[in-house]
Amino acid sequence: MSERSTKRGFVSRPGDAESWIKAPEANGRRSDDTSAFSARLTIDVTPALRGRIKVAAFRRGITVADMLRDLLSREYPDDPGVSS
Repeated sequence: MSERSTKRGFVSRPGDAESWIKAPEANGRRSDDTSAFSARLTIDVTPALRGRIKVAAFRRGITVADMLRDLLSREYPDDPGVSS
């Protein structure tokens, strides 16, 4: 019982992070516009901020992911010459 299991965990870390970042992801479960997004971004926030974000998205009737995509798109437009 002291031996480690050879079974792989839920998620395995890539050996080469650079190739992992550049690799295309498999198609998502959804077939709407969100399938066009191929990069995943993970951030750490406090539980209080997470709650405020979720409440704001709920009040707007959209998902947290859609709300944050819109926020990031406004803050970082495609054309670097455009300012808000």
